[in-house]
Amino acid sequence: MVSLKDIASACGVSVATVSKALNDHNDVSTETKKRIRKRAEELGYMPNSAAKALKTNRTYNLGILFVDEAQSGLTHDYYAALLDSFKREAEARGYDLTFINSNKSRMNRMSYLAHARYRGFDGVCIACVDFDDPDVIELVRSNIPIVTIDHVFDNRMVVLSDNVQGMKDLLTYVYQMGHRRIAYIHGADSAVTQSRLSSFYRTAFDLGLEVPDEYVLEAPYRNTDETYVRTLQLLDLPNPPTCILYPDDFATFGGINAIRSCGLSIPGDMSVAGYDGIRIGRHLEPKLTTLRQDTDRIGRLAAGKLIDMIEHPKTTVIERVIVEGTLYEGASVADLR
Repeated sequence: MVSLKDIASACGVSVATVSKALNDHNDVSTETKKRIRKRAEELGYMPNSAAKALKTNRTYNLGILFVDEAQSGLTHDYYAALLDSFKREAEARGYDLTFINSNKSRMNRMSYLAHARYRGFDGVCIACVDFDDPDVIELVRSNIPIVTIDHVFDNRMVVLSDNVQGMKDLLTYVYQMGHRRIAYIHGADSAVTQSRLSSFYRTAFDLGLEVPDEYVLEAPYRNTDETYVRTLQLLDLPNPPTCILYPDDFATFGGINAIRSCGLSIPGDMSVAGYDGIRIGRHLEPKLTTLRQDTDRIGRLAAGKLIDMIEHPKTTVIERVIVEGTLYEGASVADLR
């Protein structure tokens, strides 16, 4: 392993000068810094992470808390894309990522906070979890820099997808296509679900659209079996809807299967729309109408805001950052005008 002494010998300078040059001190000339850094690179020098941590009081490691109750893991399209964006931004700024152990069945399991401290995380991103879990609340109340995604805690940085505007745009589009009997199968209770459901009802009210109680049902996110059953319930109504909105694009596949099992076509006999904008929806026939969430921007902002809190704690404003999505019209909603 190449040491500072090796670089100093190769450059004909002292070890102290090499250290100052690599750490960008002002008392070493720009020309000398360039020469030392170039030689260090040629020799294959890699700074010792433990020594760097002692010097800067940072580990340059961020924790990720991701607990998906549906057991989708990183096959979950929305979170996979979001975390990939988070990873790229964090790595570009010199940070590594480590997932916080969430195996609650393990004997003597550490709490999330204990794990974060054990690993020495500079900060933690909470991307998907039961936000009411006492372990999560303990972590959020600690002095570790935290950024949450799609859930608001007091005095904590949060990056939110604009679910209120997204649902408004989606329902308004379906209404403008001439539909008046619009059903909504929403996801299980969460902050995201509450925002979308409230926006659905408020937008319906603003449009003068009547929504019978039997038109609003629940199915877990990404659960095609449940959306299949709920879709059949809607199709069996005396006055069924002409369009069904689903909790997410993946769950929509269950609804599509139910509709086709009844010998109905999409969008000829029944219109459907999803939410998220996952790639596979654009390869269906017909292409799925959906609200695309900007996972790339959400991930980049979450990583950037977290690192800003770590590196500039006194000047970084704790805020709610809202990221708008984009309506993708697709071809799964019939024009009834």
